[in-house]
Amino acid sequence: MQRRKFLKKSSLTAVGALSTTALASCKTKTSEDENARNAPMETKSPIRPIAIATWNVPNSTAAAWKVLKEGGTSLDAVETGVKMEEADVNNQSVGKGGRPDRDGHVTLDACIMDSKGNCGAVVYLQHITHAISVARKVMEETPHVMLAGKGAEQFAFEQGFDKEDLLTKKSKAEWLEWKKEAKYAPVINIENHDTIGMLAIDKNGDISGACTTSGMAYKMAGRVGDSPIIGSGLFVDNEIGGATATGQGEEIVKTVGSFLVVELMRQGRSPQEACEEAVNRIIKNDPNYEKIQVGYIAINKNGETGGYCIHPGFSYRVYTEQGHENIESSSFL
Repeated sequence: MQRRKFLKKSSLTAVGALSTTALASCKTKTSEDENARNAPMETKSPIRPIAIATWNVPNSTAAAWKVLKEGGTSLDAVETGVKMEEADVNNQSVGKGGRPDRDGHVTLDACIMDSKGNCGAVVYLQHITHAISVARKVMEETPHVMLAGKGAEQFAFEQGFDKEDLLTKKSKAEWLEWKKEAKYAPVINIENHDTIGMLAIDKNGDISGACTTSGMAYKMAGRVGDSPIIGSGLFVDNEIGGATATGQGEEIVKTVGSFLVVELMRQGRSPQEACEEAVNRIIKNDPNYEKIQVGYIAINKNGETGGYCIHPGFSYRVYTEQGHENIESSSFL
């Protein structure tokens, strides 16, 4: 009987010791996992400088690259790069010449974010071509992050921006033709993208991003999508990387898409894997995903890039020392 009690006690002691060891091991592993997740990304042999932009916009990425190659900051690079598209009247999804809302007004949205986490944005801005530069002024010259409508316009005039008529003859003629039926049916990869987003890393390894748009063609007056919203249309974390979005802004806002991409990279996903997961979240949430386009591009601290979309047809430009190329994005469909 005594022997039986002794064995029982010894067994319990052994089990307790094993449990303690297992728990300690589990705790150590958990701590290691948490440390791995929270540790800043290694920057071993990083690719820099580098510029990446949504869609095939060689003039924009070339302009950004010129700034980077001459030793300029990533913030100057992304602003300079997207301004090329804002000023191009043949690009009817951005800046001057953009397609108007259903009332015939060209309204612009934009945001910009630097490596320190500073950001600025404008929404429903009229009569100013370079919305991205006004957004930067909001970031640098005001205590605010976002200005809207007439307030943003007045601020731009006070900062020395010129008043312009943004509705070109071509965009006006198309709008008048649209009014005959007034059918709101954005075309995938045309009106359905409405954005240029750009990310850059400079020689110091600092990341910045910019995103600018004239919004959906023939949208309701006052409509704002994801493009000027930090976390949705654009997000930068200088320890991890950056992401920007294009496509159906309403769906991107619902998942805070660009922030999601960066957080997935923080957890160890590659830029490509992070973009794919962000698109998959939208597909899970929207049963009508086949009728819309959404695309993401991302870059991590090492200069690795990725891009993914719902429909084929989305591409993105990358400019590095190795060359200047347009990459056709892989897609869900």
